[in-house]
Amino acid sequence: MSMGKRARILLVGGAGIVVLGLILLGFRSRGSGPRYATAVVDRGDISDVVGATGLLQAVITVQVGSQVSGTIASLGADFNSVVKKDQVIARLDPALFQARVEQMKANLVSARATVERNRATVADNKQKYERSRQLAETNLVPESDLESAKAAYDGAVAAVGESEAAVTQSQASLNQAELDLAHSVIQAPIAGVVLARNVDVGQTVAASFQAPVLFVIANDLTQMQVNASVDEADIGRVRAGEAVSFHVDAYPDQAFAGKVDQVRLQPITNQNVVTYNTMITVDNKDMRLMPGMTATVSVIIQDRENALRFPSPALRFRPDGFVDDKGARKAPSGTTASPAAPARKGGPSPARTDAPSPGSEGRPGLVFTMGDDGRPKPVPVRLGISDGRFVEVLSGLDEGARVITGLDETGGRATPRPSASPANNPFAPGRPQPRTR
Repeated sequence: MSMGKRARILLVGGAGIVVLGLILLGFRSRGSGPRYATAVVDRGDISDVVGATGLLQAVITVQVGSQVSGTIASLGADFNSVVKKDQVIARLDPALFQARVEQMKANLVSARATVERNRATVADNKQKYERSRQLAETNLVPESDLESAKAAYDGAVAAVGESEAAVTQSQASLNQAELDLAHSVIQAPIAGVVLARNVDVGQTVAASFQAPVLFVIANDLTQMQVNASVDEADIGRVRAGEAVSFHVDAYPDQAFAGKVDQVRLQPITNQNVVTYNTMITVDNKDMRLMPGMTATVSVIIQDRENALRFPSPALRFRPDGFVDDKGARKAPSGTTASPAAPARKGGPSPARTDAPSPGSEGRPGLVFTMGDDGRPKPVPVRLGISDGRFVEVLSGLDEGARVITGLDETGGRATPRPSASPANNPFAPGRPQPRTR
């Protein structure tokens, strides 16, 4: 056999082997369908929460200032000092204020002496006027002398009124000087704890258009509040009296409990984001919480214990080619669809999580389980609350059933981690635990 003929035989044989391999690969691909990841419908606790952040603060905080200028002579309180109402917490140097008081007292004495002198002048001028009037009636003095005597008498009476006004003014100045002297002694307006001391002995305090803040006093740190900023999209679900769970960075493993006290109506706009301040009362008898701590807050809207639930990704799964009751087909390029995405021709089909109709229990939804033929089978369900990780199922599924959560890229039956687990979702903490001292 020639070399050329042998080469042609080998070439034809190799091509046949390649074609046979492609045919076998096609049959194998046709026989193996996609693999799905599933999760078990089980029971557990679910909390529907509204997340926010805020700052811890005392219920009543007072800034203590000075109404007069002067030099700090002594301090009667420091940071963390427990003070009583009207306790002296600072004194300004009283020398200037005392000197002004003495000056105003001298001015008052002088003004009163002037009044007495003017009253004596009035009495003298009155006698002269009466004598001139009697003499004028008998034509013993000219009319001009009578007029001059009357003018002198009227002037003396006016001088008495002016000097009496000067006495009143001097008395007012003395009162102001004594008040400034009293204000040089700074007292605590409330009983509480000193949070801040902003002055030292020898420092000059200048009180001009605005009183300088010398101390910040919190009334009672055993009762505190969280000033949380709640987004406008969630504020409609928050009501006074609802339970609250929150965490602070100082105690990452400790959940603290509180209660919504007030939702303030004033909107706060920051970079086109509207929030509302929500005041949350907190019991702090163990004094672990401190003013200024940042709190990650979860307002518990609804709470379910031992609820029938499944992972939330099961609501978003749609198999390729699935057509819902509105005629929307699942695009073959993806496996899940967002519940918020509108249904459109040729696009992903949204999960049916509309609001419940009047008289119905829960809201409608659709999940998929594995059918007897090995294909995804749609199952209508009625849904309750959700915490972002799990969804409560009211009807349509039994405990122990397996729902499809997505395609299994690993080739096994692994349940993908939900997109909002407590490990990375600060707004879905666990159930509040009682605090220990």
